[in-house]
Amino acid sequence: MKYSLQLNANELEQTQLVVSAVYCKTTAARGKAKEKKEPVLTHWSKEWKDAFDAFKASEEFTGETGSQLTMTLPSGSALMVVGLGEKSSATFETIRRQFAEVYKSAASRYKDMTVDMDGLILKNNPEVSLQAVVEGIELAAYRFDTHLSQKTTDKLNKVILASAKTTKAKGKTWQEALNSALSITESITITRNFINEAPNVLHSENYAKLLEKDAKSLPRVKTKVLNKAEIKKEKMGLLLSVNNGSAYEPRVTHFTYTPKKMTSKTKHIVLVGKGITFDTGGYSLKPSASMMNMKFDMGGSATMYGAFRAAALLGADVKITCILGITDNAINSLATMPDSVVKARNGKTVEILNTDAEGRLVLADCLDYACDLKPDAIIDAATLTGACLVAVGHEVCAVMGNEKKLIDSLLKSAEATEERMWQLPIFDEYREDIKSPMADLKNIGSKPYAGSSKAGAFLEAFIKNDVNWAHLDIAGIATGQGHIPYCPAKGASGLIVRSVTDYLMGLK
Repeated sequence: MKYSLQLNANELEQTQLVVSAVYCKTTAARGKAKEKKEPVLTHWSKEWKDAFDAFKASEEFTGETGSQLTMTLPSGSALMVVGLGEKSSATFETIRRQFAEVYKSAASRYKDMTVDMDGLILKNNPEVSLQAVVEGIELAAYRFDTHLSQKTTDKLNKVILASAKTTKAKGKTWQEALNSALSITESITITRNFINEAPNVLHSENYAKLLEKDAKSLPRVKTKVLNKAEIKKEKMGLLLSVNNGSAYEPRVTHFTYTPKKMTSKTKHIVLVGKGITFDTGGYSLKPSASMMNMKFDMGGSATMYGAFRAAALLGADVKITCILGITDNAINSLATMPDSVVKARNGKTVEILNTDAEGRLVLADCLDYACDLKPDAIIDAATLTGACLVAVGHEVCAVMGNEKKLIDSLLKSAEATEERMWQLPIFDEYREDIKSPMADLKNIGSKPYAGSSKAGAFLEAFIKNDVNWAHLDIAGIATGQGHIPYCPAKGASGLIVRSVTDYLMGLK
């Protein structure tokens, strides 16, 4: 999609479609007249108001959230009026979702459109309002058609964002706000593409190559990828145990972004991701219905890379390292058997009772590796547990960790981006339950309850050097978010990239 700005505009560009998002107000009841809702059109020209009043269907248009009305202006352009509901209860997510719906309505019918920005500015914040518009359009425009022999192309390819106001938003120019939105949505697109890719294409070796190729294009980013021999030198026994049954070598990416102004006080954040390119469950074999879509099990790695990428493009003021543990979990004669005891990178031994609880093994060695960098904080993400869906459903990302301030900051960023995140506890009872009589730890608890938190307790055992750490279980929200208008009906959602990016951009 091509975007341009039309600022200080007395008249809007004559495109095939003009979109005006409006709020509604409630008119109090008077006498026998009932209370009613009506759209707020005070920012409209007389020409538009006259055309609206003359359009018979406008009598039914209230401006409530989700309402749409399309009519023809005297200039010949179609005018799509979009309801955002009461301004007092509207949020930037309202704008994001409604412009996703605008895109869906317009994509196959019009080649270009102008968005009248002035009527939709929320909370006196043009920057975030503009970002919400662009995010809604761009994220809704996504499709994964790599393997289709016949591809369809949407007609809409040009969007003009118009305003009669000056070029300054809150702290940024409108162009900077547009660039920010495009950097974030481009990174979410890459996250979605990786998650949606077929596992016979995106095996561990190829995935690492594609990640490194993209990372090398980013500003101020250095790349290193550990191969199997180097992983052995690092003594990552848990990761190697998961890889035992694979036809492909494991990989660990180590990407580092350094800000322009780097001092001794510059914070260092490490993002860690689970990159299981396909999960059969190993010898603890999944039933066929559960094995379907296990290509999505590398969603944590793609999510962390998407946030790393976006923050690098946006010029974050913190040093960021992205460490991704990548392998599949397959079966052959060498695959790790249940009851095996394996030594981790940190020297602890782990009794592997269930080979389908493999993600925490990969993450454990990567977390220990990350701790050696002595960062200010580590954040990991993984499609880790089915228990997360039981705890918080398909709509929420679970967060847990060892430091309240870090968790609160992530929750605050999730609230700011209007993504859903909820804290789960790690109690001493959970820490006790992952202890093994045969080894230092076991990779599942004794009882089938609090599975997400017990997985968190397992990961916590690999945090050292008093590093602040948070774990994001994205099992419920990484895919299947079609109820959100800007997410695909099926496949990867790209959710939580914006939350983690917001967290990184807020650090100094």
